[in-house]
Amino acid sequence: MTNKERRDKGMAYITDASVLVEQFKSRILQKSYNRMIPFNVPKAYLLLKHMGLKYGKDTFIDTPFRCDYGKHITVGKRFYANSYCTIIDVAPVTIGDNVLLGPNVQIITAGHPIHPDSRNSKYEYGIPITIGDNVWIGAGAIILPGVNIGSNTVIGAGAVVTKDVPDGVVAAGNPCRIIKEITEEDKKYYYKNLEFDSEAWNNIISES
Repeated sequence: MTNKERRDKGMAYITDASVLVEQFKSRILQKSYNRMIPFNVPKAYLLLKHMGLKYGKDTFIDTPFRCDYGKHITVGKRFYANSYCTIIDVAPVTIGDNVLLGPNVQIITAGHPIHPDSRNSKYEYGIPITIGDNVWIGAGAIILPGVNIGSNTVIGAGAVVTKDVPDGVVAAGNPCRIIKEITEEDKKYYYKNLEFDSEAWNNIISES
């Protein structure tokens, strides 16, 4: 079995020349993408397609953007990634609709064995990450291998997410932990105890 096959089956694998060629091809496309945004968005999006990155309507990935391959990334509709987004997509990264990533968010599927003898063998691995619909991940958060984040959840800035996070909660910290459930009462506030004005609130109600 080749190392690319081992990687794509979720097995331990070695980054050999064939793996590096895939990464280098993607990095060349990324460099062009990062130069084109915001000057030529349609052409830049073609580069994402050439990488194999699958995205839905009204997606925008700000620059600079960095990934390992691109072809293991799937994002839904109205996805927005702020600047310095890094997705190490050794394994699949699947992201739902209406997901917002703050600046410097890192989504990392890759890892290495903890024992030095195993680690020095050059074997590494990738474990998939899944993020549901309507998720906001704050600036500087790090999502580690194997994590699943539920829909309608907020991950606080700077969080290090090592375990699954359920639907409909605010979670933050290092390691990331649940702070509160999101309730219907939270709908009328835009920041802490600051309520939407009547014009904004009417717009929200009309679109609900």
